[in-house]
Amino acid sequence: MASRKVIAICQSGGEFVTKPDGSLSYNGGDAYAIDIDKETKLSDLKSEIAENFSCNVDTLIIKYFLPGNKKTLITVSKDKDLQRMVSFVGDAHTVDVFVSEEGAARNTPNAPVAVSRSSRTTVSEALDVPIVAPIDVILDPAQAQSPDQVEGEVANAAPAPSVCSGANDDKHRKAAQQWENTITGVGQRFNSFSELREALHKYSIAHGFAYRYKKNDSHRISVKCKTEGCPWRIYASKLSTTQLVCIKKMESTHTCEGSVLKAGYRSTRGWVGNIIKEKLKASPSYKPKDIADDIKREYGIQLNYSQAWRAKEIAREQLQGSYKDAYTQLPYFCEKIKETNPGSFATFTTKEDSSFHRLFVSFYASISGFHKGCRPLLFLDSSPLNLKYQGELLAATAMDGNDNVFPVAFAVVDAETEDNWHWFLQELKSAISTSEPITFVANCQNGLKKSLSEIFEKCHHSYCLRYLAEKLNKDLKGQFSHEARRFMINDFYAAAYAPKQETFERSVENMKGISPEAFNWVMQNEPEHWANAFFNGARYNHLTSNFGQQFYNWMSEAHELPITQMIDVLRGKIMETICSRRAESDQWMTKLTPSKEEMLQKERSVANSFQVFSQGNTFEVRGESVDFVDIDHWSCSCKGWQLTGLPCCHAIAVLECVGRNPYDYCSRYFTVENYRLTYAETIHPLPDLDRPNEGELALPAVTVTPPPTKRPPGRPKMKPVESIDMIKRQLQCSKCKELGHNKKTCKNSLPLEQDT
Repeated sequence: MASRKVIAICQSGGEFVTKPDGSLSYNGGDAYAIDIDKETKLSDLKSEIAENFSCNVDTLIIKYFLPGNKKTLITVSKDKDLQRMVSFVGDAHTVDVFVSEEGAARNTPNAPVAVSRSSRTTVSEALDVPIVAPIDVILDPAQAQSPDQVEGEVANAAPAPSVCSGANDDKHRKAAQQWENTITGVGQRFNSFSELREALHKYSIAHGFAYRYKKNDSHRISVKCKTEGCPWRIYASKLSTTQLVCIKKMESTHTCEGSVLKAGYRSTRGWVGNIIKEKLKASPSYKPKDIADDIKREYGIQLNYSQAWRAKEIAREQLQGSYKDAYTQLPYFCEKIKETNPGSFATFTTKEDSSFHRLFVSFYASISGFHKGCRPLLFLDSSPLNLKYQGELLAATAMDGNDNVFPVAFAVVDAETEDNWHWFLQELKSAISTSEPITFVANCQNGLKKSLSEIFEKCHHSYCLRYLAEKLNKDLKGQFSHEARRFMINDFYAAAYAPKQETFERSVENMKGISPEAFNWVMQNEPEHWANAFFNGARYNHLTSNFGQQFYNWMSEAHELPITQMIDVLRGKIMETICSRRAESDQWMTKLTPSKEEMLQKERSVANSFQVFSQGNTFEVRGESVDFVDIDHWSCSCKGWQLTGLPCCHAIAVLECVGRNPYDYCSRYFTVENYRLTYAETIHPLPDLDRPNEGELALPAVTVTPPPTKRPPGRPKMKPVESIDMIKRQLQCSKCKELGHNKKTCKNSLPLEQDT
């Protein structure tokens, strides 16, 4: 038995009126009748509605009233909803359906928005008053091959921008005036339909009217003025036996006064992106706000921030290439890194569905420089990426002899997880392949503690002091005042930097005086992994893992690029740094690097006031305190020599007393000769990824697709700014007890006791 048919009266273009009893009635607008039944698909219904009302099929919202209930609108969002609607109608032969568009209804989800060919009306149920805001709609001819495609692009730009109030003033239309003759009349030829659509779009902007397509396919285009009754229209089709497109008919007269009224229209992201492309190329930091201001000034079009931001994304992709294609190029990209920079490591993995999982890169120049010139000290840290498909950057950075950041290896992963960190460390070990014990400064979360001990068996793991301070601050935040927590954080830093056990104990006792819980927290968080007094590795008094901030700043300059270009920008930055530092070091005339030379001379100036006494193989040095120096074992009781790798002031006093050269007792990592070895190798450029040689892309057998998770819409979230308490360890004066200075620089005079 055939399914019973119902006539859907699809209404749009009118307005809702709220009656005293709270019910709604729909007045005015256009209506179309469409046959539906339980077999009708929602997609088919939307397509027919979109064609009748000239709106976007992808963003249509269809609502209807339940029989006998004029207060509640029911949304039809899937086929089952449509079937229910037919069932609810009962014996009735018709059902009233109200059509709106998603962008227009965003602010009032419970109220439908009527959209006609000439106006959009929004109803606010909260006010029980209809709010009318007429805005003409124009389709973007430059972005589609069919009516649905054209309208789909329009919808993505919602909410629609409108022409500014001064549309009659030509001063804001200087840029558009050059387009007044993009359409000249019958006989004009174009190389393609897309070229004609672009010309139509510019022509309508220059002359200030809206139009719509009657036909728009691969064989013909027929457009007419949006205003009912206006005779302006164009018909174009292909010339016989050619690929050229020719205007066959054109009525150029406007009776709607469109050129005077300058009716508002909707500008698509693609069109704006095409307009700003050259400006963005010249100025990569072109801000969405500036984009919106320029478009309004030059074309009279008002864009909101989101539209300008999305237009910038499209323009950037036109300039830099497709984000999706960049993932496809990864196999070729990794092969080229290894081919142009022999000895480098570049590897990636995908998930079961072939989507991108992670990418590891370490250039030979970085590996060689780390082995030949850097201390066996690595800082592990991560930074979120604002890529289109999000992700996280993991990095291992070292420190050169002048205390500059030296990138060793990095990876782009889908998320900062225990599994990804474990994989990164395995790849890192393969790259640096050393049996020498390495000290790692890193957090202990995300399985890093376990992974480091498993992969680098002889390593020393120093917990990042900043991470521990944040954790302490967070754990105690609800129990103490801000001032009390500040003192505890300062005492915690003092305990961590204390070179001797007795100094460490004094600092934690100070914490215990404020809070026994804080004292217990410190003792339970393994001081042997972070306190100078107990740590066995050599970290040269660097206790935080964010040492590589300069490297992460490089990433922030490239995070909006497709993944292969982003990595190539980092490669370029490292290459430039190696070259510039190598050239700079050629001018150095000292034995030590500049920063270490300055530190040594500072210690040397203090050593002049000390007295030295010999006690066999050790020496006693007297100054403000008494310290003992063993020059054969490069040690001092103050532990300054052991912690920094440079002779402390006590050691220098002894060395000069016995006629030895202090430079001979400095760590080899601080010499200019060693520094030059760090930057001896060069990173070579990669070939143009957009123009691979014929057959090269066929070599890799792996297909890589983008990750399934895209960046959420809107302005990217920035990393939260950390508390000032976490950023710098504050000094406390032992004389006046105030923060920010010590007793030597104290300017506060203590009050004299008054005689009684």
